[in-house]
Amino acid sequence: MKNFRFLILILFLLFADKAFAELTVDANHSHIKIDFFYHGSIVTISGQSDQNADLIIKVSSPEGHQGFKKKGKAAGFLWMNKGELNFEHAPNLYFLHSTKRLEEILSPEEADANTIGYSALGNHIKITPVSDENEKTKWFEEFVKFKESSRLYANSSGNISLTQKNSGQDFSIKFDWPYEAPHGDYIVTVYAAQNGRIIEQAETNVSVEQAGLVKALADMARDNGALYGLISIAIALGAGFGVGLVFRKGGGAH
Repeated sequence: MKNFRFLILILFLLFADKAFAELTVDANHSHIKIDFFYHGSIVTISGQSDQNADLIIKVSSPEGHQGFKKKGKAAGFLWMNKGELNFEHAPNLYFLHSTKRLEEILSPEEADANTIGYSALGNHIKITPVSDENEKTKWFEEFVKFKESSRLYANSSGNISLTQKNSGQDFSIKFDWPYEAPHGDYIVTVYAAQNGRIIEQAETNVSVEQAGLVKALADMARDNGALYGLISIAIALGAGFGVGLVFRKGGGAH
């Protein structure tokens, strides 16, 4: 009887291992180099999850402060700067991709608790100065539009590829990494959800770093501003001299 119970336990553990796959995530291009030929990159996020789970992939930069000039009409018709808006706890880059529409996967409370989706991000970011929630919502929507036009914010559903396996499902998504994203470390978080709740999550990183002459010039600008300024002036003068030679060889301007 004891051996029979032991056999049942072993069979149960084997079955459980096949039925519930551990959530994993990996980025195929986790180290992106910025050099003089850099025009963005392509990143693929992939991994494995339980086959019954819906998935959400969030790629974000660390939170920080961002300031923007607030435009408004003066005298009823003239557009001018009318102060500055401060956004606190705001990621510079925020990509969100999910297997279904977010509201079909998570409850609003669960989304807010994990800052998943624009609505949750709007609740999370502090904007000053604003007079009320309506004004905050207005400026947050403008903030998102600006970020999307700069290719630093994106939100999509149904674009994650899924392949069913006996022990779970493989997932992957490929997207353009924007040229506009500055160097730094970015966090990739995959959430597995069922019945409106997150049941598992996994993380990896994408690192964007300057390389070669770009890094050397950036280090010089930071550590030796005077030398960097002299080199910049020399390059500008050289470029002007070169343009002058081109016009001279072409007969000059009339």
